[in-house]
Amino acid sequence: MARRVWEHRTKAIPGFTRDHGLTRLVYYEAFDTRDAAKQRERRLKSWLRRWKIEAIDHLNPHWRDLYEDIAHG
Repeated sequence: MARRVWEHRTKAIPGFTRDHGLTRLVYYEAFDTRDAAKQRERRLKSWLRRWKIEAIDHLNPHWRDLYEDIAHG
């Protein structure tokens, strides 16, 4: 996961994060399987923006960059 976040931070891969200049990781969930992660990602993509913001606020109220936690963790 740290490698994937690093790719986003350095804009190494095209897509939403690069197009919108997003570089901070403020929310993540860990799963035992890739299928479970993909299923959760599909579910989150259908959420309203407000719900996503509320989820971040609940787990990371200061919107701290969590990259260092997973990169060294």
